[in-house]
Amino acid sequence: MAIDPTAALAATATGSGTAAGKARLAENFDTFLSLLTTQLKNQDPLSPLDANQFTQQIVQMTGVEQQLLSNDLLQKLVANSSNGVSTAVGLIGKEVRAVTSDAALSGGKAEWVYKLASPAAEVKLEVLDKNGRVVSAEVATNAGTGDHTYRWDGKDGTGHALPDGTYTLRIAAKDGSDAAVGGSIFVDGLVTAVEQLDGKTLLTINGGKVPWETVNTVRLPSAAPPTNTAGQTPVPAPV
Repeated sequence: MAIDPTAALAATATGSGTAAGKARLAENFDTFLSLLTTQLKNQDPLSPLDANQFTQQIVQMTGVEQQLLSNDLLQKLVANSSNGVSTAVGLIGKEVRAVTSDAALSGGKAEWVYKLASPAAEVKLEVLDKNGRVVSAEVATNAGTGDHTYRWDGKDGTGHALPDGTYTLRIAAKDGSDAAVGGSIFVDGLVTAVEQLDGKTLLTINGGKVPWETVNTVRLPSAAPPTNTAGQTPVPAPV
């Protein structure tokens, strides 16, 4: 007797939840293979299972799996259009602050903002590459409570210029009694682009990409100083 995987998996393909459908698919796939193996073992030697029929059963089983994968994709597209890109696009042209320790090094420049919860006696700043190796380390001069900007020139401890890419800042702050001081790291800048990658909505800030949900501050861009027709910033005349 031929196996009809489409009928056996009808509930799976039309289930209300894709996750539940996947679980049932895995169970039914094992059952399908078991039944198919039993059928092959007990088939009539004088009338073996037709190869075309066998192939059709496998194709039907694969079709159900592909349908579930398609449902997954559609769900992601709906979620992205309603909660992801459509919301994040409104941030283009705005200055934002994102909670992340990753920043892009471009043209020998990378910038972070670190915030200390209380005054520190010493603040050590370390820059790590994509492999987690410390490529630069220095003691910060700004150790008071609040926000501080750290600009890195993209050079390692020997003065060698490192390639452009994403780097991570790590801070270790201590007070006068050698107790740890709490701190956080941000990236501050203008949003220039929004994109979807692997189901995530990413913002481009200072050339680096950060998840849009890490943004905790949005503000209008600072007004540029007026310029004259030659493109130079005018200097006030002496009084």
